[in-house]
Amino acid sequence: MGKYQLDTKGQVAVAKYHEKNKPSKFDKKQQLEKLRVEYLKKKQKQTGI
Repeated sequence: MGKYQLDTKGQVAVAKYHEKNKPSKFDKKQQLEKLRVEYLKKKQKQTGI
């Protein structure tokens, strides 16, 4: 066991802190879809000129 033991109130506070500061997961599919949409818009503008 560790040197410092937390009671349940402390454990909840730590869990809440880590949940808030956890970086959002990088969603590759969503990123690719976003790039695809931007590319199509750009391509449409070029052909529309």
